[in-house]
Amino acid sequence: MDDLKTLTESVCCIAREAGAFLKEERKNFRQEAVQLKHSHDYVSYVDKESERRIVAALKALLPEAGFIAEEGSADYHDEPYCWVVDPLDGTTNYIHDNAPYCVSIGLRSKQELLVGVVYDPCRDECFYAWKGGGAYVNGTPMHVSAEAEAENAFIVVELPYNADRYARTGEHLIHRLYGKVGGIRMTGSAAMAICYVAAGRFDAWLEAFIGKWDFSAAALMVQEAGGRVTDFHGSDAFLEGHHIVATNGPLHPLMLELIKEEPPLL
Repeated sequence: MDDLKTLTESVCCIAREAGAFLKEERKNFRQEAVQLKHSHDYVSYVDKESERRIVAALKALLPEAGFIAEEGSADYHDEPYCWVVDPLDGTTNYIHDNAPYCVSIGLRSKQELLVGVVYDPCRDECFYAWKGGGAYVNGTPMHVSAEAEAENAFIVVELPYNADRYARTGEHLIHRLYGKVGGIRMTGSAAMAICYVAAGRFDAWLEAFIGKWDFSAAALMVQEAGGRVTDFHGSDAFLEGHHIVATNGPLHPLMLELIKEEPPLL
């Protein structure tokens, strides 16, 4: 694959079109259309239709690639490349008419991330990166923050749906951070929060029990923006896992140490 920049530009157009669909459907969204996938984990016709449109466009763009798609509308059969698609990240936010929510599209080979695009229709911001090409938001280069002091850090601590296996870890993180850092937030969209780390708006983020579609596209942006992404054990081989830490780099040891103090039942 020779021109990742051109490919990324095409994916940005696809993500923007899907995001426009999300925003338009939100105007007349019907709560009765929401279905429960798992405990507190929802899906609607909007997720499914958004994914159908994205998959069709990506198939035309790169026919030799397979798919890992959240709503299961396409499959991966050991193709050399794989699209990783979340047609609506932040579904709970969306159904409650709450920002942020977004479209997330990543492309990976069997070994590494190649392209990442996340579009936020709420703020009309398109975040994107390609391997070796840097990370951008609406054409402006992104860089992680330089914050190294915990007392000034702006940190995202998400609480995943799997409370049985994560509650003690979540409580521990909040206990250790609350009142000791610059601020703690929960966004409800992993993809958006990771993009904000890449853009220097957050300094660190972590979450467990999430899908590849939640983090793949945005993880590349953090890497290309000068930050660090690992699993909860500090391994760079995070792509096949479900527990991810993304930071500006200087704060990475702190986040790993906090997890080590009260690890979840992974």
